[in-house]
Amino acid sequence: MGSGLFEELTWRGLVHQITDADLPRLLDQGSLTAYNGFDPTSPSLTLGNLQQVIMLMRLQRGGHRPIALAGGGTGMIGDPSGRSDERTLLRPDQLASNLASMRSQLERFLDFSPAAGERRALLVDNGEWLASVGLLDFLRDVGKHFTVNAMIAKESVRARLEEREQGISFTEFAYMLLQAYDFLHLFEAYGCRLQLGGSDQWGNITLGVELIRRQRGETAYGLTSPLVLKADGTKFGKSEEGNVWLDAAMTSPYDLYQFLIRTDDAVVGDYLRRFTFLDQPAIIALDQVTDDHPERREAQRVLAHEVTALVHGDGEAGKAARAADTLFVEEVSGLDEPTLLSVFADAPSTDVARSALDGSGLSVVDALVQSGLESSKAAARRKLAEGAIYVNNRRVIEPEAAIQRPDLLHDRYVVLRRGKKDHHLLRFA
Repeated sequence: MGSGLFEELTWRGLVHQITDADLPRLLDQGSLTAYNGFDPTSPSLTLGNLQQVIMLMRLQRGGHRPIALAGGGTGMIGDPSGRSDERTLLRPDQLASNLASMRSQLERFLDFSPAAGERRALLVDNGEWLASVGLLDFLRDVGKHFTVNAMIAKESVRARLEEREQGISFTEFAYMLLQAYDFLHLFEAYGCRLQLGGSDQWGNITLGVELIRRQRGETAYGLTSPLVLKADGTKFGKSEEGNVWLDAAMTSPYDLYQFLIRTDDAVVGDYLRRFTFLDQPAIIALDQVTDDHPERREAQRVLAHEVTALVHGDGEAGKAARAADTLFVEEVSGLDEPTLLSVFADAPSTDVARSALDGSGLSVVDALVQSGLESSKAAARRKLAEGAIYVNNRRVIEPEAAIQRPDLLHDRYVVLRRGKKDHHLLRFA
């Protein structure tokens, strides 16, 4: 059980640094308890977080017990690692709401059932123990073990001191001590000996390893993974614009699917390794297809399906794949309303009074001009005659054709298309 886990993680590009040369052997033997912390400063985890969630999944499948730590305590402060600005502190009600959402998401990925036995996942909130720690006790039991010199030398702090005129607040400076205390608490309460994290967490993790050694005389371990980067070299963040969220209400399954299917050839192989459970031969075969026939985008399609299925289920992944194909087929009428709006979210739209459908309806010629797809009625008629106009992806050629109430999708929408690329959504109200 767990044989070859470290080698597998390494092949998938998930090992950046380890604190002890003995860790690979322990990972391959199974039975470690390992944890990863998740920052609850947003109402949803992101695609960037998914790598670390999957790391816990891989360990659980390899015979280890995973602990997902929700930072209800540290979330009140904010981790400076990998950031150039100070985090906005959350109100208690915001934090509580975010924690509840995080719990429901993590429970989709890890096995928390008694049937998992010794591998049963745990979900803990560090607010439960940090809130009761007295300041004097904390300074005596934790703070005395570390010098300010060593803490300033940590990359997460040093970068902030060098790159920002205002430096770093004492609140965030103390964050690494709180994270170290988390590791010590989990070691004592659950026998946790391994902390996982992104490469930007290395300084915080090593502090926890050192605290356990100094206070308990025991060996603990750390393993970091490279940050997930986009093709342009920027990372997936949680506080930048354009995040891809794991909550379907914030990023729909279709939008997640579309984001992944647009993955650049340069990074699709890396994403397949990190984000999917496909075996090595399958991924290597997809690498070859990408090299030989990049125009097929087969690796991207597999990536999009696998990740969407992992996050939202096979049904939603299949629906997203079908929706992606409906831009040019008549099945657009079969899309549910949220998916329809996701499919055409980037298309221009026009609001039209429902009264325009009275009588014989809204002529397609008028609709083309009103939407801006054509500049004049004469141009609209020419395109109709050429067979280049579609209503709900059904070709229309009659010059007197009209849009009527039965054409409305979900009693409100009509999709106009000119040629292969130009879509326009009419909204009737």
